[in-house]
Amino acid sequence: MLIERLDPSDSTGAARWDAFVMNCPAATFFHRAGWQGIIGEVFRHPTYFLQARAGDEICGVLPLAHVNSRLFGNALIALPFAVYGGVAAGSEAAAAALEEEAERLAVKLGVDHLEFRNIAPRHADWPTQDLYVTFRKEILPEVEANMLAIPRKQRAMVRKGIKNGLVSQIDDNVDRFFALFADNVHRHGTPALPKAYFAALLRVFGSDCEILTVTAADGRPLSSVLSFYFRDEVLPYYAGDDEAARDLAANDFKYWELLRRACERGLRCFDYGRSKVGTGPYAFKKNWGFEPQPLHYEYRLYKRDSIPQNNPANAKYKLFIAAWKRLPLGLANRLGPLIVRNLG
Repeated sequence: MLIERLDPSDSTGAARWDAFVMNCPAATFFHRAGWQGIIGEVFRHPTYFLQARAGDEICGVLPLAHVNSRLFGNALIALPFAVYGGVAAGSEAAAAALEEEAERLAVKLGVDHLEFRNIAPRHADWPTQDLYVTFRKEILPEVEANMLAIPRKQRAMVRKGIKNGLVSQIDDNVDRFFALFADNVHRHGTPALPKAYFAALLRVFGSDCEILTVTAADGRPLSSVLSFYFRDEVLPYYAGDDEAARDLAANDFKYWELLRRACERGLRCFDYGRSKVGTGPYAFKKNWGFEPQPLHYEYRLYKRDSIPQNNPANAKYKLFIAAWKRLPLGLANRLGPLIVRNLG
């Protein structure tokens, strides 16, 4: 079995990589080859997209990126800016060979740790981060059946949004989405990803990346979500809301519209994505009738004694979050990308 890196300039190799990903049950949207260019060009992190081959046949893939920061540590991650990652392989032999190569690469690069963002556990003896869960649920064949499957109180909020005359539209650019997203994360005291990143997602993934924006009856943008499509699944991944969205139930209406449209497209799974246990988003998703499923983020520690906690739940960031909220939005949007690029 041969382990080699995918050349970022090799479009034919990328197409073969993606063909394997689309047909590998263990693969996710975040295993697609397009992430290599986005992470390298937008965030300027070195990437190591490894593939296992037997002859001309790809047997497994492992997308990795090297994130080295004085503030947040030195890590080799599969994959930063992704909720799922790790190995996707057709055999245990291919998976093991890819992971062995990743460990060799981690030692060569001198990283503090190697991180696999696995959906299923692989290494019982590795430290595991249990902070995150994911939420996935079947999309029923009929639109009305999906409405009735929403718990009563949450369904009432969706109907409130409908009654308020809210409208959903598919945007062909990131402008309205980014304005809502950047304002939203600023109110929560966290840096925003760069606008260029979202534009790159639309450009690279085409129709498999979509922005849905909800407006008031007068056309005012209230809530927006950027979603990924993979096989028969939809994954709402980034979102933002205006402060007026809560009173008008725009956030609830937004996810209903995404679910409704996915049903009409014949999709079969709504992936509500990752949330931290005990947070507001965690409770919101449970209110929709989704049950949390644990994620198995596994770490190989080299130069540290514990798993890094580079997330807003870490108490040491409390003062930073409070200060960030007080920054003017324009300044926060200029400084944010310099910080968040190293969080991954």
